[in-house]
Amino acid sequence: MTTPIPVLPAQAAARLGHYTVIDVRTPGEYASGHVPGAHNIPLGDVRTALPELRAAAARGEGLLMVCASGNRSAGACGELAAAGVPAANLTGGTTAWAEQGHPLDRPADAPRVWGMERQVRLAAGSLVLLGLAVGTRYRPARVLSAAVGGGLVLSALTNTCGMAAVLAVLPHNRPRPADLAATRTALRRR
Repeated sequence: MTTPIPVLPAQAAARLGHYTVIDVRTPGEYASGHVPGAHNIPLGDVRTALPELRAAAARGEGLLMVCASGNRSAGACGELAAAGVPAANLTGGTTAWAEQGHPLDRPADAPRVWGMERQVRLAAGSLVLLGLAVGTRYRPARVLSAAVGGGLVLSALTNTCGMAAVLAVLPHNRPRPADLAATRTALRRR
């Protein structure tokens, strides 16, 4: 089993041509802006693409796993490590990459979609405010705010997010499916 290697955005930018960059976000998030040259393999499809990822690593190309914040890509690194495939994780993800002034590629026709973490913050905050506002007239509605608060605590303790899973299936987060077959073919041709 291999251990994921944390890579800072500046380090990744300096060696970008030496990596096979894999973005594990949803297709909608990927389309909203990704590290130049990144291939989109959503986190749930990493196992399916394992043969191509293993081959890329065997060719001596470093695998650089990327997501919005580094959390999902760390999970992907863990999956790859369990399969004996070495991978690096972009510390801070595309958020840190962009904040440090590095460019993001965006398809010209891609709609602008907020990152999943931002969508979760909006949804959770809105539900808490709704629960509090309605709770001033109908006291049992405050349970909504308590439920969201409890969900956020559970999310932090388990490092999972049920709200993100629900939001990920909304149409605006899936403007197009990930073309996993094309990505796998592109990885084989490298």
